[in-house]
Amino acid sequence: MTVLANYKTLVKEVSQLTERKVEIVPVTKYAEVDKMNALYSNGINNFGESRTENLKIKEEHFPDANWHFIGHLQTRKVKDCVGKVQLIHSINRWKVAKEIDKRAKKKGIVQKGLVQVNVAKEESKHGLLVEEVFSFLDSCSELPNLSITGLMTMAPLTDNPEEVRYVFKGLKELRNKLKDNGYSNIKELSMGMTNDYQVAVEEGATIIRIGSKIFS
Repeated sequence: MTVLANYKTLVKEVSQLTERKVEIVPVTKYAEVDKMNALYSNGINNFGESRTENLKIKEEHFPDANWHFIGHLQTRKVKDCVGKVQLIHSINRWKVAKEIDKRAKKKGIVQKGLVQVNVAKEESKHGLLVEEVFSFLDSCSELPNLSITGLMTMAPLTDNPEEVRYVFKGLKELRNKLKDNGYSNIKELSMGMTNDYQVAVEEGATIIRIGSKIFS
């Protein structure tokens, strides 16, 4: 199947799982420019990158794309993201949040971002623990040029997506608890990748990050 056919199949599968609008972010980490162009030339201009080095190269080919930064973000790399991406999915440290705010202020913009949450408490994964999110958001509310619009998580890799349903359910419960406590701007749930997106969508994902299912 072609890249475009893969994407259309994914859209159909998601529509069968939910009537909600789910934003699909094709992850281009291993995708060549010509494969990305198969989507871009057909009006699909959402792309996700996990390395700022790749972002620099690929944004030149697709200047009008809606870029998402989905990888671990180092403080020194913040300058390569702010103002260039629509959404930073992986904000998980106060130092990074402050740097985003500083860079956005210099550019006269408000940068949108998501807080990365390590729901599964994996030592190998980045992200705040669930119990740390409330205080982190309180701190971020003092940064006028950073707008936190939701949460992101990554589930442990498994051959059986049902084993990680609790991760997605946990992120949704956290989002709902935040909204109930006055954090009305926390709406997005970025969760689910190629191996587990079906379960993530069933549990309320508003954004899914899909690489190999589209580009393989």
